[in-house]
Amino acid sequence: MALIFNTAKLFGRLNSGQSGKFIRFVSDLPQFETLAVSVPKKNVYHVELNRPNKLNTFNTVMWKELDLCFAKLSETPACRAIVLSGQGKHFTGGIDLNSLVEEESKTHDIEDAARKARFFHRMILTCQRGISAIEECVKPVLAVTHNACVGAGIDLITAADIRYCTADSWFQVKEVDVGLAADVGTLQRLPKVIGNTSTARELCYTARKMDAKEALELGLVTRVYPDRDTAIKEVLDIATTIASKSPVAVQMTKVSLVYSQSRPNQDGLDHIRYHNQALLQSEDLKKSAMASAMKTQVEFEDY
Repeated sequence: MALIFNTAKLFGRLNSGQSGKFIRFVSDLPQFETLAVSVPKKNVYHVELNRPNKLNTFNTVMWKELDLCFAKLSETPACRAIVLSGQGKHFTGGIDLNSLVEEESKTHDIEDAARKARFFHRMILTCQRGISAIEECVKPVLAVTHNACVGAGIDLITAADIRYCTADSWFQVKEVDVGLAADVGTLQRLPKVIGNTSTARELCYTARKMDAKEALELGLVTRVYPDRDTAIKEVLDIATTIASKSPVAVQMTKVSLVYSQSRPNQDGLDHIRYHNQALLQSEDLKKSAMASAMKTQVEFEDY
């Protein structure tokens, strides 16, 4: 069962007067084979890597489902924040080498080098899209790792907005150990995330392990929690805080941050100016001003 709903809590919302609109958005999500999606708190979705018997390794189906899942959540109005974690003993063991070999075997009958290269081009692009979907999703994504976060796991979390981990977490850019150069985002995002190209290159060239303490010191993660249960609970609370804010404001903030991270400051300023000329007319701004003046809480519409 890949798509999981917290039935008790969902019915609890209905009994307490929660409108059917929210429930409909949940049921509109597709079924997944490698991901488990639940809604533990209002407007907060929890996406879990769901191949625990395979150490949550990435196979062809998972790459495609990540793309589909985060594209769908990006367009789901009831979703305002997303927590991303992994089920089982490890967050992820990285790429499923058996799946990779299976894909490679499909080229055995292709003799022409150009056509074989084209096959691998499409395969790599599928994987890249699975990771980039997290960055392109307009809803903030909060990643929580526990134990191993290897290879493709680094690609995954560096595409997220905020990263947290448990004390037993360890991280490894593993690709050079299996004869590959990381090609799904680590080489592009990791140096920017930690702000240290020297250490990023050392990690990528040597494939050495990095523990939670070093990850915190480098800025790869924001906070270290003692165990997975504590981490999930605390991060869900953080996600709930984010979800309580104006979705118009939060989503535009993410879009502007992603757009600006690799561009000159003036390009970023131009980008947000053109968008905010519309957002300044939002009802959310008026509601916030009134709530601040009256010292009350404000409920924002889905967006």
